[in-house]
Amino acid sequence: MLTRSDFPEGFLFGTATSAYQIEGHAQGGAGPTHWDSFAATPGNVVRAEDGARACDHYTRYGADLDLVAAAGFDAYRFSTSWARVLPEGRGTPNAEGLDFYDRLVDAMLDRGLKPAVTLYHWELPQPLADQGGWRNGDLPKWFGEFADVIARRLGDRLWSAAPINEPWCVAWLSHFLGQHAPGLRDIRAAARAMHHVLLAHGTAIGAMRSHGMTNLGAVCNFEAALPADDSPAAHAAAARYDAIFNRFFLSGLFRGTYPDLVLEGLAPHLPHGWQDDFATICAPLDWLGLNYYTCKRIGPAGTPWPALEERPGPLPKTQMGWEIYPEGLHQFLSATARDFTGDLPLYVTENGMANDDRITEGSVPDTARIDYLTRHLHSVKAALADGVPVKGYFVWSLLDNYEWALGYEKRFGLVYVDFETLERTPKASWHWMRDLLATPRP
Repeated sequence: MLTRSDFPEGFLFGTATSAYQIEGHAQGGAGPTHWDSFAATPGNVVRAEDGARACDHYTRYGADLDLVAAAGFDAYRFSTSWARVLPEGRGTPNAEGLDFYDRLVDAMLDRGLKPAVTLYHWELPQPLADQGGWRNGDLPKWFGEFADVIARRLGDRLWSAAPINEPWCVAWLSHFLGQHAPGLRDIRAAARAMHHVLLAHGTAIGAMRSHGMTNLGAVCNFEAALPADDSPAAHAAAARYDAIFNRFFLSGLFRGTYPDLVLEGLAPHLPHGWQDDFATICAPLDWLGLNYYTCKRIGPAGTPWPALEERPGPLPKTQMGWEIYPEGLHQFLSATARDFTGDLPLYVTENGMANDDRITEGSVPDTARIDYLTRHLHSVKAALADGVPVKGYFVWSLLDNYEWALGYEKRFGLVYVDFETLERTPKASWHWMRDLLATPRP
């Protein structure tokens, strides 16, 4: 069995959530978001479910943080809702919203937990979406204003901060593939969102630094792109997928360039003068977070650029239908340090699996999740053995929650949530993590 002593002194263990997925957006004076509009449109979300109630973390946060602390975690990664803090996206903050995050951070500190904030986890205020959202060249400036509000109120008590969770999801998944809000399938919209999300990141880093905040980073998601077969066409398609999904954002953040394999499709659609924005985008960081879950098998497709498609793979799959490929985490940690970040501290900021969990005689025997986490932690150990500067690991997620376009069907939590009663039941994986983290160091 894994123990804390398998990891270096000071290695951080945490768990993660996001605001819209757990808080209950219909309370506390929060404004409408583009996720509310997306969910209210037939066909976008399973059963048209939204985050209006979610897990009611807004009122139950104390008991939820007790579960984080009781498991022995060192840190709690959470996000702030832009629309809760600024219902119009700009202007006068909502006092109730800021007070909530004030109480939340203090409650973490009271329990000995390090508060790790992400400013934005996908819930764009609807008034800004009405003005084009991430397609609008003014959005980075507006996001910087939001970062300034958070820094003024919470910055003195946060352990770490990152501006935006998973830029690929904010931009490509939502504006090219159309699977998340705002649900566009438009290459020009995607190109502008891809660039503006990085410019917003850099603008927010500057705003937070101006208030003396430290330990600032970025959080990107990674997905191993495996050729569906050994043909040159499949290898070329997988390389394009890797460039779009994995290397675009790293190249922008750390090299001040975008990969040629992406520019061949997006260059005509990027905003005028985009090359001049890298001075802001490349703001120095104190760490990088990697979110990792799966791999994809990629083959060519007879479509316009990027001319690729996903193919079924042979490995065991999670409830999401995602292949379980722990080796990919080791590969990304090693390659990211080698090719982009050097000695910069790396954190696994999300890793976990959806499973069809059921309560059986008062307990939730999610042995598949324990196996998944074990295998991925062994991949982290392998990266550490190679000298990669991995400093921590966060499990996604603390609670079963609103899984975006999949509604409340997919369960990622260490803690089972009955979405009728909202009762919490720690799963076998929560008890397993508690035992792992309780093990004293030699």
